[in-house]
Amino acid sequence: MNYTPHPERYQKMVYNTCGNSGLKLPAISLGLWHNFGDDKPHSIKQEICRTAFDLGITHFDLANNYGPPPGTAELAFGRILKEDFAGLRDELVISTKAGYEMWPGPYGEWGSKKYLIASCDQSLKRMGLDYVDIFYSHRFDPNTPLEETMQALDYIVRSGKALYVGISSYNSKRTKAAVAILKELGTPCLIHQPSYSMLNRWIEDDGLLDTINELGIGSIVFSPLAQGMLTTKYLKDIPEDSRASQLKSLNPNFLNDDNIEKIKQLNRMAENRNQTLAQMAIAWVLRNRRVTSALIGASRAEQVVDCVGAINNLDFTDGELTEIDRYATDGGLNIWARSAELG
Repeated sequence: MNYTPHPERYQKMVYNTCGNSGLKLPAISLGLWHNFGDDKPHSIKQEICRTAFDLGITHFDLANNYGPPPGTAELAFGRILKEDFAGLRDELVISTKAGYEMWPGPYGEWGSKKYLIASCDQSLKRMGLDYVDIFYSHRFDPNTPLEETMQALDYIVRSGKALYVGISSYNSKRTKAAVAILKELGTPCLIHQPSYSMLNRWIEDDGLLDTINELGIGSIVFSPLAQGMLTTKYLKDIPEDSRASQLKSLNPNFLNDDNIEKIKQLNRMAENRNQTLAQMAIAWVLRNRRVTSALIGASRAEQVVDCVGAINNLDFTDGELTEIDRYATDGGLNIWARSAELG
């Protein structure tokens, strides 16, 4: 069945300017980290992407290693681009990343110029694209000079393989250094992609949010739902198809009785705001407009619809924020408190 985008899709979404650039991103973006590998039917992936675009989500975020197996999420999205989004490329922001292992040997991961450029070329081929809109250094490499990693990003833009570049999971100190190098090279850093949620506040403790704003770069946060913990999914038991049961990215040990009770309290707060727990969690990361976009994942289209509903109420009272902190931080659920990987 041929796909025709919803004619009012752009009236359904909030778009935020990304840092000091001219690029606007939807307040909610779709990440293809999970559920876009060979372990999911293509029809489900297709429905998720169609629903997202119909709701005004123009930004689709990938990485070379997304799957499983690695690379298959980009292949799946390339097929969707060809079959469903043909003729719509200029309405989309497509990003990908490189930093984790993709092939054997000494050149298959981290941050060398050889790896990043080769990986970018492979990603473009998998998706059938001439360029991506944003290309990220997925993680800081302690064994490669930061100058070399940033030179690779600069080359990728100058060679027409990407329009913008960004960094992911760099702490505040490394972010300042990376942004300074890119500025000197003449290819400014557009955006930073860190993890952030009510339960994972390392970017506040590290000062990264302040750094991002001071530098004038945008931010798109991944895992705003804390790998599904900030949804109603785990309030009764652990579903068989969940990340916790499959040991994908959520440690099932986090789902103990004490933590579940605190999540139930947060869920009651969401109900009082006429929101689902997922909607409140997304609204929370977007609450002070310092975050450009919240990056969601989905295993079915209905979850995308639910998450987009967050934009209908992005404001919190001081009392609500205090109560959230009561359950989600000190003495509560702040179980992911950590610094960025490898500094």
